[in-house]
Amino acid sequence: MGSTTLRIALLAAGLAGGLSAQATAQGVSPAQPAKPEMRENCPGLVASRSPLFQRASFDPAALKLATLAADQVRITFVGHSTFLIESPQLVRIATDYNDYVRPNVLPDIVTMNHAHSTHYTDRPDPGIPHVLRGWAGNERPARIDMTFKDVRVRNVPTNIRTWGGGETERHGNSIFIFEIANLCIAHLGHLHHTLTQAQLDEMGRVDVVMVPVDGSYTLDLDGMIEVLHALKAPLLIPMHYFSGYSLDRFLTRMRQEWEVEVLEIPSTVISKTTLPAKPKILVMPGH
Repeated sequence: MGSTTLRIALLAAGLAGGLSAQATAQGVSPAQPAKPEMRENCPGLVASRSPLFQRASFDPAALKLATLAADQVRITFVGHSTFLIESPQLVRIATDYNDYVRPNVLPDIVTMNHAHSTHYTDRPDPGIPHVLRGWAGNERPARIDMTFKDVRVRNVPTNIRTWGGGETERHGNSIFIFEIANLCIAHLGHLHHTLTQAQLDEMGRVDVVMVPVDGSYTLDLDGMIEVLHALKAPLLIPMHYFSGYSLDRFLTRMRQEWEVEVLEIPSTVISKTTLPAKPKILVMPGH
């Protein structure tokens, strides 16, 4: 079988500092029993064969290439919990869109979560066609399932701790699932608890997981590793780390089971055929 040529284009990533919103409470994560296999209801299912993972390389000439092949998705780490995801039809998605960290292009779709102001805004750019809030208010779950061009976006609601940490806000967070180019990409948002079997079933099999790794403001490290074991995704991308220490702590634990690759640039292009045969962590530069 012929190999697929991987082209990678770096979009300027807008990085912002001053991420001062912090929670002070520890989360309570009840012990969860071992979870059986999830229903395979996402089109980006991991293939039964073992495709070769092609290491991303940076070619300055590729900067001029804006288009993607029909089976490719471009992911750029903007910072904190914000990624710019681009589809083959150049639909642009910004995750956890907020007033502090934004991509330098206007997205077509933005997703937001309610935990802190670095994960949402009440003043999104009026030129954005689709603004998707991961909470509905009054502790009601948001229910999102929309298709725009070659992108489907849906959500799985989860709970969050309140700012003081003493209470639970039901359905204040959403795990957003992006179905693009036969891939399923999950952004865990500001996840505060391990996942139930019903939530895992609703997510289905995923290929890529964007995972918060701070280990305190979101889910603790043991709980997050439990979630990743349950999801069984072949590619993990860390986010939501406030220092090199918190990232290194996560990677030290994960290297016991997963391979780690650190990119020199905050952007990569992936496809079904370039998914790693064994679970891998792909670290993009940023904050």
